[in-house]
Amino acid sequence: MRIDRQHALALDAADPLREFADRFLPAPGDVVAYLDGNSLGRPTTAIADRLDQLVRTEWAGRLIRGWTDRGDGGGENDSGGGGEGWMDLPEAVGDELGAVCLGAGPGTTVIADSTTVNFYKCVRAAVRLRPDRTRLLTDPAHFPTNRYVLEGIAGELGLELVWADGADAVREALDERTAVVALGHVDYRTGAVADLPGLTTAAHDVGALVVWDLCHSVGVLEPAVESAGVDFAVGCTYKFLGAGPGSPAFCYVALEHHRFLDQPIWGWLGREDPFEMAQGYVPAPGIRRMISGTPSVPGILAVREAVALAAEAGLPQIRAKAAALGDLATSVARQRLEPLGLQVVSPADGALRGGQVSLARADARDLCGALLSRGVITDFRTPDILRLGLSPLPTTFGEVFDALVLLESLAG
Repeated sequence: MRIDRQHALALDAADPLREFADRFLPAPGDVVAYLDGNSLGRPTTAIADRLDQLVRTEWAGRLIRGWTDRGDGGGENDSGGGGEGWMDLPEAVGDELGAVCLGAGPGTTVIADSTTVNFYKCVRAAVRLRPDRTRLLTDPAHFPTNRYVLEGIAGELGLELVWADGADAVREALDERTAVVALGHVDYRTGAVADLPGLTTAAHDVGALVVWDLCHSVGVLEPAVESAGVDFAVGCTYKFLGAGPGSPAFCYVALEHHRFLDQPIWGWLGREDPFEMAQGYVPAPGIRRMISGTPSVPGILAVREAVALAAEAGLPQIRAKAAALGDLATSVARQRLEPLGLQVVSPADGALRGGQVSLARADARDLCGALLSRGVITDFRTPDILRLGLSPLPTTFGEVFDALVLLESLAG
């Protein structure tokens, strides 16, 4: 059966999450379809309202007292407008994100810094937990920032960086010399989902630790890090969660590692008593020791709103819609685009695919630009991949279908 627009509209009518699209600020009038939520999510009205409240009520009303004043009406510095001090936010919102998006227990997740900085901290901390081992292991398809950080750490510490292309090669390369395995949960090029539980277990079987990058899965997949035995995980919050450009990243560390956790960027807010301004670094207990500098309050509050929306919609429902959007895109692409040489390079099985469908053709960069000029926003990854980001809450089946029909007309 050839899929038509009526089929896509019927899917929209039956979509249990269809009303969530109204929670987002409207796209500009020249945008026909926004299919780049796997790079930058769209803003919600709740985030806009919360940031306005922060500026007009809490910052203006509490001034510097907002860092520690809980605003509960019980203190001499109270000026209203919040139930916690801003200093509490990295751990408090970390707990919220961990519970909703990661399957993580309390006290294991913190919101801080960027993915790159957190990845560096976690790999270095993991290496220190395996001091007698000499190898780092990763996949050459890992996201570039992580590859570069690993190269730097290997050079800094005199370790051997081992490249293993694909899950089977990773398993074969594991041995008693491996200190840390660093992998991405979702391939940023194709959307293929890695076997997070299986690869974590394989690493543990030889005594190695694993650092997972969840940038392309948080907010759209259910990584279940705690039940999978994940040691460390990092990720951004501006893609499927949509907390805004440059919003702070998260860092997860399993409880079993907290006692001997030693990350390399010692900052004052990771000290046990930062406002004592004491000589010498004494790390704070638990996950707070992964913090280095002053938290981004606007960014963390945006993360809180994004996580609350995901909790309301439900991660299982979000995951199901991501798979359904991908199924539609894959089916339409195979009917209309593969005959034109645009090959689907994402997994056909929705359970093995993240929130994107990727197409490959030599002129993918030009096609991406042609779509953009006509109001369809996608993105390009070298050397020849056009990615369709399928963020479940704001994206409709109808706009995915329309975008692909436009692409058909441009590719023919």
